[in-house]
Amino acid sequence: MEVEDIHKRFGDNAVLRGVTFTIPRGQITTIIGGSGSGKSVLVKHIIGLLKPDQGAIRIDGIDIAKMSDRELTQVRRKFGMLFQHAALFDSMSVGENVAFPLVEHTTLSRKEIQKEVAEKLDVLGLAGTEKKWPADLSGGMRKRVALARALAMNPSFLIYDEPTTGLDPVLTKQVDEMIADTQHRLGVTSIIISHDMASTFRLAHQIAMLARGQVIVTGTPAEVVAAGVPEVDAFIAASGVRFEELRAQRERDDERRHSADAARPHRPVEAPRA
Repeated sequence: MEVEDIHKRFGDNAVLRGVTFTIPRGQITTIIGGSGSGKSVLVKHIIGLLKPDQGAIRIDGIDIAKMSDRELTQVRRKFGMLFQHAALFDSMSVGENVAFPLVEHTTLSRKEIQKEVAEKLDVLGLAGTEKKWPADLSGGMRKRVALARALAMNPSFLIYDEPTTGLDPVLTKQVDEMIADTQHRLGVTSIIISHDMASTFRLAHQIAMLARGQVIVTGTPAEVVAAGVPEVDAFIAASGVRFEELRAQRERDDERRHSADAARPHRPVEAPRA
């Protein structure tokens, strides 16, 4: 995905002022920035909910900013979204929550939907939970159910909106591991909106920092740390994270995932649903 020279103004407020960066396929890109930096507005452009005043957003070389509403509806099916607070339907069981997009947007039979739901829950370590209710789940399990629902349509892109905001350190680590394991096993292109620098360093292949309506730096975590950009340095200092310690932990986690890969049966990556 390529974001090129995106401008967006609401009245006198210029929120985006020439945002340009690339989101590599099959990797995790984390967009960081302070409150009011335009992160949410940028994501709405990426999924086609807003159209830019100027610029282009290309997916596989096609500019979605020039698409009709009908064409955009098809494009949005390539995206899965995990909201900050999981946003499960409390009146539906776990299985019904995960099945919801399949019921609404596909012609699969009931039996086929049940099979898909079971597979998605199994991938996330939730096998056999279809009949449970959201109110009976821990915070971490609710996040995993929400991710299973986001994966139901076999999306090409997953967007995580502030996935660790308001979570305690134990649950934050669980959510980070869930995101990393999902990306590693399924190879889906992931976009995380965050201001959590510890999670960012643990997860991101690429970081893009948004400030003053522009992307002021992009690169790997090591490149961004070494760039000497004042806004990044301020974020790191305020968070109190130690980059070298997190990098060492990430290397151990990556080694663990590769070892687990060797022990589990191969699961082919499924094509996005039309």
